[in-house]
Amino acid sequence: MTRRTIVAMILALLIPGGGHYYLGRRARAAAFFVIVMFLFLSGIWLHGRLYVPQGGGLLGLLATIGSMGVGLAYFIGLQAGAHGDITTITFEHGTAFMLTAGLMNLLLILDSFDIAENRKQ
Repeated sequence: MTRRTIVAMILALLIPGGGHYYLGRRARAAAFFVIVMFLFLSGIWLHGRLYVPQGGGLLGLLATIGSMGVGLAYFIGLQAGAHGDITTITFEHGTAFMLTAGLMNLLLILDSFDIAENRKQ
């Protein structure tokens, strides 16, 4: 694994589309940033909750890792109070949107890896 690959993966983890931008895929980076952030912000708007580390089962841990996949936005969301409101009808949808944003960004990190390692165009 080259330095270029590591930098691309770290940027992709911190900022959705960051790895693609670093690798010269500007249009793809912009599209990925918009998609992931739209999902994440929609989840907040729908009163979803970010998963946080807590005692319990393996599924909670996996959901936390998935939510953290959105990068710096996860920590900004926590500071902004994106803990959800379970009394709203959209709570589950918002939570699913935020989790999906994180999982999608984790896949984008792998895509950045493949591009940096010349495994795909």
